[in-house]
Parts: sequence; structure tokens; C-alpha cells
Amino acid sequence: MKDRTKTAVIATGVACFALVELLLADMLNAAAAAKLLASSGFILVAIFSGALQSRYGKVLLVGLALSFFGDAFLIGESRLAFLSGLGAFLLAHIAYVAAFSVVGINWRCAIAAALPIIGIAAGVAIWLAPHTPEDMVIPVGLYILVISVMLVSAFGTQRTGVSSLILIGALLFFLSDLSVASLRLVQTDFPTYVWGLPLYYAGQLCFALSVSQSRSQ
Repeated sequence: MKDRTKTAVIATGVACFALVELLLADMLNAAAAAKLLASSGFILVAIFSGALQSRYGKVLLVGLALSFFGDAFLIGESRLAFLSGLGAFLLAHIAYVAAFSVVGINWRCAIAAALPIIGIAAGVAIWLAPHTPEDMVIPVGLYILVISVMLVSAFGTQRTGVSSLILIGALLFFLSDLSVASLRLVQTDFPTYVWGLPLYYAGQLCFALSVSQSRSQ
């Protein structure tokens, strides 16, 4: 890993830590700045890792950029901000699926993973149902479907000779979204971003770093 890549990874981690601390201190303006810095960090990591030098990297970079916009939208507290963020991340997951298709998908691995993931997704949908406003049922359901497809596709990249960082990143991203759901829809007393944000940024960094191991694609 090049020095500038290491620096960008460390900076992203520091910004994520600062983001959590600032949210806990209810310093929302400073937290918004830290969030945008952290999200800029995983884009820089991808670029420094060679994203512009491969087709996989370029498609993945689109997903990371859409994630950045999703993060920016979710700084807002309104329903419109939430839906805009949801839409940006939905498109990001579609871009990730496209990127995984570039490096190749082992359909046996994907199909084997599909059944348990469908079961988990159904459980999440049932859990969220009583807390989801009527006008958000379709967007939330569609998002659960798309992120599940992303995770199945990530499992499908295994045994194709590509980086395991893809699957690790997808798993971390999937888990982090449970935090967002808890925070925005279920509204639990515990601030779930304490664990959700570190998982999210770790997942995005895994995606970004996977570019360096997939430059031939």
C-alpha cells in the first residue's frame, strides 16, 4: 500500500471517529463536516489505489461517489433528505453490482448465498414494517431488495480469484444499514451510529482498497 493511500485510510478512520464523537456531543455542524471528510476519504483511497486504471475501478468509483452523495443527503433530518439519501445509496448498490459483474460472478456461490440472505432480508423487512410510514414502504422495500442483491453478488465474486475485500466490504455495508434503519425508522434509545458508522466506513474502505487487487479487470 502506497504512503498516500495509507494516509487517506488513516484520515478516513480519524474523521469517522470524530464524526461519532461529535454526534454524541450533539455538535451537528461539526459532525456534518467530519462526515463529508470521511466520505471524501474513501473516494481518495479508491483513486490512490488505481480506480481510474481499470474498468472495475471506474465502475466501483461511481458507486463510491453515489455513496458520498447519499451521506451528504442523510445529514438532513427531513423525510425528503432521507428519501434522497436512500435513492443515492440504492443507485450506489446497483453500481457495486455492476462492478462485481466486471470482475466475474460465480453463480454457484451466489445462489448458495441467496437463500440465507433472502431469509435475513425478509426478517429485516418484517422488523421494519411496523415502524415504516405508509408512503415509505415501497422505497424501503426496494432498498432492502437492492442491498440484498449487492450482497449476493459479492458472495458470487468468491472463487473467481478476486480480492476477499469485496465480500468483507459488502457484509460490513449490509450490517451498517441496520444501524441506519434503527436510527431513522425504529428510533431506538441507543445511538446505533456508534457501531453503524465505523462498520459503514470500514466497508467502503474495503471496496476502495479492493481496486488495487483488481487492476487487470
